[in-house]
Amino acid sequence: MPPPLIPLGHFFDNPERALARLSPDGLRLSWLAPRDGVLNVWVRDVDGGDPVPVTDDRDRGIRSYLWSRDSRRILYMQDTGGDENHHLWSIDASGEGRARDLTPFPGVRAGLIAAPRATPRQVLVSMNLRDRSLFDAYRLTLATGRLELIGRNPGNILGWQADRQGRLRAAYAQTPAGDYELLVRDDEAGDLRVVAEFANEDGGQPYAFTPDGGRLWVGSARGSDLLRLVELDPADGSEREIDRDDEVDLAGPMISDRTGQLLGAVYLRDRVVLHAFDERLARDWEAVRALHPGDPRITGQDAEETRWIVAFDDDRDPGATFLYDRTTGEAELLYRSRPWLDPATLAPMAPVVITSRDGLPLHSYLTLPLDVPPRDLPAVLIVHGGPWSRDAWGYEPQAQMLANRGYAVLQVNYRGSTGFGKAFTHAAEREFAGKMHDDLIDGVEWLVSEGIADRSRIGIYGGSYGGYAALVGASFTPDVFAAAVSVVGPSSLVTLVRSFPAYWRPLLASTWFRYVGDPDDPAQLADLEARSPLNRVDAITAPLLVIQGANDPRVTKAESDQIVAALRARGVEVEYMVKDDEGHGFVKPENRMDAYGAIERFFAKHLGGRTG
Repeated sequence: MPPPLIPLGHFFDNPERALARLSPDGLRLSWLAPRDGVLNVWVRDVDGGDPVPVTDDRDRGIRSYLWSRDSRRILYMQDTGGDENHHLWSIDASGEGRARDLTPFPGVRAGLIAAPRATPRQVLVSMNLRDRSLFDAYRLTLATGRLELIGRNPGNILGWQADRQGRLRAAYAQTPAGDYELLVRDDEAGDLRVVAEFANEDGGQPYAFTPDGGRLWVGSARGSDLLRLVELDPADGSEREIDRDDEVDLAGPMISDRTGQLLGAVYLRDRVVLHAFDERLARDWEAVRALHPGDPRITGQDAEETRWIVAFDDDRDPGATFLYDRTTGEAELLYRSRPWLDPATLAPMAPVVITSRDGLPLHSYLTLPLDVPPRDLPAVLIVHGGPWSRDAWGYEPQAQMLANRGYAVLQVNYRGSTGFGKAFTHAAEREFAGKMHDDLIDGVEWLVSEGIADRSRIGIYGGSYGGYAALVGASFTPDVFAAAVSVVGPSSLVTLVRSFPAYWRPLLASTWFRYVGDPDDPAQLADLEARSPLNRVDAITAPLLVIQGANDPRVTKAESDQIVAALRARGVEVEYMVKDDEGHGFVKPENRMDAYGAIERFFAKHLGGRTG
C-alpha cells in the first residue's frame, strides 16, 4: 500500500532552521529561520537563552550570510526580485539599528572576495561599478562604507585571490582562446604578472596562498584526467602534487583559518570523501561521521577552531545540525531543518551506473516510491542545470515529492557534468541536443529495460539547462516523453547567448563559445539554430508546462515567451506560469508552492501519478 501523501509545503516551504554559524569569538550562535514567513538571521548565546531576530528582510529572505571577523556584524548578500545584482548588506549582530547597504549602486553586482582574518574591520569585494562587464576589486571598511580600489580589471580577469594578510595578490584570467592564466604580484602596489598558463580543460583555479604567501594551492589537471590538489610556485609556474583521488575530481581543500595550514582535501564520489593530512582533523571527522548517517559539512566554527557547526546532507533526513566540541568530543543536536519530515516516509536514493551507448559511465541516482513494487511505474527524468554541475547522493526535495506521488525518479549525470574528469566534461563540446541528450535517453532505456518504468508514462523535467533538456526531449525525441516541464529553460541557443548579462561576456570564450558555439560566427550560427528547440516546435506533440521568472538575467523571459507563443499558434497544449518577482529559480515560498503544485498536477494528469 502506498504511503500517505506528504504535503507539498513539507518539501518546499521554508525550513524551520538552516545554516547555523558561530561568531568568531565563540560566544554566539546564529541560524536562518522564518520571521513572519520570511527567512532571516537569528542569534542567541552559544550556551542558551532566547534567540533574537537580527535581520528584518520582508521580501525575498536571506539565503547566505557570515559574521564579521570582529563578531560585531552580520553580513549578507541580497538582490532585487531575482535580478542577481547582489549588494552586500551589514547589520549589528545585536539586532539593534537598521541594515545598511554597503554597495548602494543601482544596477551593480557585488561579490565577496574575502573577509580576511588579518583585517577584521575590512572585507574585499568585487563590483562591476566602473564597467558593467568587468569586476574590479575593492577594500571595503565596514564601519564607514569607504571603498578603495585595489585591483583594476584589464578585461580578462574572472576572479581575485587575497593572501592571509588581506592583500590582493592573485587573479585568475581568461585568454582570448578560452584558456586560463594565473597572475600573481608581490604586493598590492606591484603589477600582476602571468606565472602559469592552463589549457581550458586543465583548470588552474587558485584556492589559497600558503601561510608564508610564497606559493599557491591550486586545482590542476595538467598531465591528468582528474583535477588534483597541487602547490604552485609563482617563480616558474611549476607544480608539486599534494593529493589526488583515483575516481573523481578534487572538490576543494580544507585549510585552517587559524594557521593557514593545509589540513585535507575533499572529494565527492557518490558520497563525500575526505583525505585528511592532519591527525586532529582525521580524528574529529570520524567522530562527527558517527553522529549521523548522512554526509557531514562544516558550516561554521569559532576563530580558535575549538567548536564546529556540522550539518548533514542525508537522502531522508535533510539538514540535521550539531554543535561539536573538538576539545571534549561532545556533540549537541541543534535542530533538524525540516522536523515535520519523518525519514521513514521518505524514499532512499540509490546510486546506479548506466553505460552510455558509446561506453561512458553515467553516474546516476534512482529514487523509487516506498511500498510499491518497482515495476511498470510512471517515471520522471530530472535533469540538472548548468550543464557544468552534477547530481549527487543526498536530499533532493523534487525527487522525494515525485517518489511520494508514485513516480520512479532518475537523475543522470550526462556528459558535461563536472567532477568526473576532464575527458567526461569535455565530451560535451558541441553536443547540446546531441550526445548529451543521448545520455538522457540511455537513462530512460535503462529504466525501461530494468522493468521499472512504463515506457508510455515517462516525463522529463529540469531547470536552466535542465529546462532546455526538457524542451529538447519534447522536440528532438517526441516519441519518448509523455510530458515535459521546463523551468527557466532556453528555447533558442542563439537568442540565449545574445541576451547574456554584460558581466558574462568576458567568460564566454571558455564556456559557451567552447562548448556550444558563437552565434556571431556565421560558420557556427546554423549549428546553434539546429540545436534549438524553438526551431523544432512542429515536432512537439507532448503536453508542456513552462515556468519562468520575469526578472531572470540568465535565461530571460523572452526564451519562454517565444516557444509558448509558437506552440499556442499551432494549437499545442502548453501551460505557462510566470512570476513577476522572481529570477533564475523561485526563492519566495509562496511562488515555490505555486510552481510545484502546478508540476504535481501536470504530471498526475499526463503520467497518472498521485496528487494531493
